Formats: sequence, C-alpha cells, structure tokens
Amino acid sequence: MKKQKRKEMLWAYLFIFPSVFLILCLNIWPVIQTIMFSFQKIEGFLPAQWNGGKNYITLFTGKDEFAKALLNTAIYAVVTVPIGTLLSLITAVFLNRQIRFKSFFRVCFFIPVISAPAAVAMVWRWLYNSDFGIINYALSLIGIEGPNWIGSSKYVLISIMIVGIWSMVGYNMVILLAGLQDIPSVYYEAARIDGASERDCFWKITLPLVSPTTFFVVLTTTISALQIFDNIYMMVPSSSPSLKSAQSIVYLYYKYTFAQQNKGLGSAVAVVLLVIVLILTAIQMKAQKKWVIYQ
Repeated sequence: MKKQKRKEMLWAYLFIFPSVFLILCLNIWPVIQTIMFSFQKIEGFLPAQWNGGKNYITLFTGKDEFAKALLNTAIYAVVTVPIGTLLSLITAVFLNRQIRFKSFFRVCFFIPVISAPAAVAMVWRWLYNSDFGIINYALSLIGIEGPNWIGSSKYVLISIMIVGIWSMVGYNMVILLAGLQDIPSVYYEAARIDGASERDCFWKITLPLVSPTTFFVVLTTTISALQIFDNIYMMVPSSSPSLKSAQSIVYLYYKYTFAQQNKGLGSAVAVVLLVIVLILTAIQMKAQKKWVIYQ
C-alpha cells in the first residue's frame, strides 16, 4: 500500500472512531450486558449469581402474564401497523396534491410527533374518562352509553391501539410524502396521454414506485409497535385490573426490572424481544424482494 493511501485510511479511521466508540459503548455493550444478565439472578442490590437458563424457564413455564404480554404485543402490532401505514399513505397522497392550506394540514398531522408522549397520553386519558370524558359525552348525545375505556379489560387494548395509530400517522406521512415527491412526474404525464385515470395512476405508478418507502415505514413501524410502553404506562394505572389485558413485553420488562427489582428476569424478557425483532426483520427483508419495486 502506498504511503498516501495509508495516510488517507488513517485519517478516515480517526474520523469514524468517535462514532464507532459511542456505538460500542451505548448500543453494543448494553446488548451484551443484557444477555449476560439474563443468565444471572440479580435481585435488588444483592450480588449477581449465575443461574443458567432458569430465568427463561420461569418466563415460558411459570409466568402466565408473559404469555399474555406476548399476545397483547402481537395483537397491537398486527392491528396498528397495517392500519397506521394505510392511513399514512392515504394522508400522504392527499397532501401531495395541489390543495389549499396544504402546509397547514401537514403541520396539523405532524403535531402528535413533536408533542411530548406523556402529554399526549394524559390528554387521551382525559378523553377516555368514563365520567367526564368528551368521547363518552359525545356518545351520550346520540343515546349510546360509553364504556369504561381504560378500566375495562375488554376495551383497554383497543384504546391503546387508537392512540398508537393516531400518533404514528404524522411521522409516517412525512416519510411517505418524501417518497411520493421522488417519483418523476413524467410517468404520470405519459400515463394520462395514454388515457389512464387517477385510479390507474395510483395502482400502476404511485403504489409500485412508493413501495421502497412503504417497506421502510412498515419495517420501522413494526419495530416501534413491538416496543410499545409509554402509552400503557401513562394511561393505565398500575392498580387497574385491566392492566393485564394491556401490558406489553416492554412494560413487563419495566415491571420486572424496576418495580420488582429482578434484573435477571427483566433482562430475559428483553432478550426474547430482541430475538423476536431480529426474526421479524429478517422475514420482512426476505419478503420485500417479492413486492418492493426499486426504480
């Protein structure tokens, strides 16, 4: 290797070293440490003790709430990801047109993204209030008795999913809007010359060419849905009997690690979630070859 080439590589490594060092310290090492903790018994401030795979055995054989949390998380992801992605795409297509007050509508849809999650959850908790919430009040005006949205095991997960979908539309809309604006206008001009309708342009041009952006949205939204925590924590009281019907895997991790001071069991929950995310991501990366069209 020539001296000039070695000098260039040295400077390149020096520039990327701070980023690599921070990634190792803040991302890679915590993952390794969590995996190590999952094979140990760590309760409170007591010294850690190696217990093999007992934490995983406890999760899969002796913890019914872990199976319930897995089911809740799966239902949440299966419902919110397709509905949220579809609504985001519809909103992006609508706001990509030449309409009046387009910038105003974009800001309105994006406000939930820049709002504090705690504030958003508290507002929705007030809206869902069974006694003086505006949702039940609106239902009473048409003769319908509204349910106890947060306190009922039947409706609590639905309530959380509505908030989750409402929160994700604005962020995904911006990403999809960028993908729509990246589609060359000549495709639409050529289609209209050939007599294609607006619906034909959407199904034959817009949907295929925005599929890479849609895939990114689906991938990131799925990972985010599997990590749902803040809305559950802020909206459902820990003493509520409906909590078991809403708690997710990440909420269970918080409960074991911080509320019960059982870091070993909490780490096992985190590792299981990591494996699930990796498997689903690998499946999505494999499946995208069949429906994603790159220009």
